[in-house]
Formats: sequence, C-alpha cells, structure tokens
Amino acid sequence: MIAATSAEPDSDRRTVDEGLAGINAIAAGADADSELVKAIVGAIYAEADPDPPAAEQFRDPDHAITEVLVSCRAAALVLDSRATPADGQAYRSWLQSIADQVCGAARTGGLLGFGGVTRSQAEQHFLSELGDALRNV
Repeated sequence: MIAATSAEPDSDRRTVDEGLAGINAIAAGADADSELVKAIVGAIYAEADPDPPAAEQFRDPDHAITEVLVSCRAAALVLDSRATPADGQAYRSWLQSIADQVCGAARTGGLLGFGGVTRSQAEQHFLSELGDALRNV
C-alpha cells in the first residue's frame, strides 16, 4: 500500500485519501473466497500498531519501490511452490486490487468528476511493474 502511495509525490491530503482507500481494499480481502487471503487479512488486523501513520510515503521512493517489487517477485515464487493455483491467483489479484484502488483514490477524470478514474503515468507504470513482479516476469 505504501509503495502505491509513493508512486508519485502527493499532498498530505491526497496521501491520506490513498491510505484510506488502501485500508478499505485490504479489509475487503476478509470477504474473499480464498482462505489464504482471509488469513492474511486476519493477520494484518491482529497486529497491534500503537502509532499508526496518518499519511505515509517512502523517504526514498525509487529505492523502496524497487525493494517492494523484488519482494513481490520472491512472494510469487513462494506462491507458485506452496499455494494452490486458486489461492495464488486470489492473492495476486487482491494485491493488485489494493494498489489499483490506492492509485485511483481521489483522481477522477472528465467534466465535474464524471468520466472515470485516471491515473498518472507514474502510477500506471507502478501498477504495470507490480503486475509483472507478481507474475515473476
């Protein structure tokens, strides 16, 4: 989620909007058909965080996003070797959905906000790289 919020520099307000979208997208995994995704959502919400961030971005976004993508490639290998194909696909889809919702938060195109969600070139690039990493390509 923080990698998606860091895809491009934003105002604090926009980063908060992105963070809230990410929290909602993570929580939506509790209703997934996949037991793996449900278990991960449960583990995330079981962790106590005495000082949750209100608006967080990486200090060195390029370096940190690269590390996240490397970790996603490693996770894809683990999924391929240990998860069922259905759970692996559900997990990948869930992560991509979180990133997509974060990158689309508070951005609407068209007249008076009608016309759909738009993403910046940096956000589109991040989403593409995330998809590649999760497929380990």
